[in-house]
Amino acid sequence: MEREIDKNAVLLKSDENIGQVQIADDVVAMIASLAATEVEGVNAMAGNITNELMSKVGVKNLTKGVKVDVLEGNVTVDLAVTMEYGYNIPATCQQVQQKVKAAIENMTGLTCSDVNIRIAGVKVK
Repeated sequence: MEREIDKNAVLLKSDENIGQVQIADDVVAMIASLAATEVEGVNAMAGNITNELMSKVGVKNLTKGVKVDVLEGNVTVDLAVTMEYGYNIPATCQQVQQKVKAAIENMTGLTCSDVNIRIAGVKVK
């Protein structure tokens, strides 16, 4: 049974014999951020750091540029990304939307209805 527990977590499964499974909104945001930065042409999340430094920082830095709303098992994601110069923006954003949606749905079992992208900048190599 899916239902919202509090503002920052969603209950995925509840079994009185075993316990509960909850996913924090920050975890869903981190999944979205990592999936988006895996797409070629995406330089970084706006306000975020590059992939080389990700292992040295905490969760809060990984979720910058990502806003996640989870309501009744339905996820809406808003991303602010920095693109690399020379890439087709509509095609790259479509890849980001598909990858983020698939990652969230496969890893959490939640339904991702919207992946909204805002291009915050373009990075010149």
